[in-house]
Amino acid sequence: MDLGIRGKVALVAASSRGLGRASAEALAAEGVDLVLCARGETALRATAEDIRRTAGVRVVDVVADVARQAGRATVLSAAQRELGRVDILVTNGGGPPAGPFESHAPEAWDAAVRANLTSVVELVRGVLPGMRERRWGRIVNVTSIAVKQPVDNLILSNSVRAAVTGFARTLANEVAPLGITVNNVMPGYTRTARVEELATRTASLHGTTRDAAFAAWEGQIPMGRLGEPAEFGAMVAFLCSAQASYTTGASIPVDGGWIKSLL
Repeated sequence: MDLGIRGKVALVAASSRGLGRASAEALAAEGVDLVLCARGETALRATAEDIRRTAGVRVVDVVADVARQAGRATVLSAAQRELGRVDILVTNGGGPPAGPFESHAPEAWDAAVRANLTSVVELVRGVLPGMRERRWGRIVNVTSIAVKQPVDNLILSNSVRAAVTGFARTLANEVAPLGITVNNVMPGYTRTARVEELATRTASLHGTTRDAAFAAWEGQIPMGRLGEPAEFGAMVAFLCSAQASYTTGASIPVDGGWIKSLL
């Protein structure tokens, strides 16, 4: 299916690896030019070069931390200077540390908010005027299954990503008349470095092994396996498409059936 977004420009945050990279690759396969950013230069440069070579699209790669105002300004400035606009915004950030409530100092809460909520709000603030002017835009936030069914030992992520959901659902109504959609995608247990790290932490907490942690998660998933990043990226790309023009304010799971709620 041609998603009708060839020639559009997408800014994908935290896109050097994992779900961010998968989202960028799926958009590039549809002919979307990219602005990629991440904190780690080596992985970012490698990802950008891989996508240029395989998809043949323009890729601007910016080393920046979107949890910080200076980082966001750098990325937004590069997008405008190099590609002239941002039609599609995919917000994403590394998951906050695992652990129960009493293990997290106030500084950890502040960092989680900056990385996973403030970064979303301020990136949206940066791209929304142009989308309004062109009367077209796609905003997709990478959140988590935890916003519908909290995950044990992830109180920071459970809390902050729920706030992103509230922000996005309210914004969706405000900008819907302008041809701008705002949606969230909720990844489940997906085979990324973040989940590898979570498996290590879970094994340490319970005195088991990483294999046991993976087996426990797979036992909770009706499909009986972890997701692959490309499966997640495909959903992001669809929500950015011309065909998804009547879908907004939604939180869509890509979780193999893990969430048990009816709605």
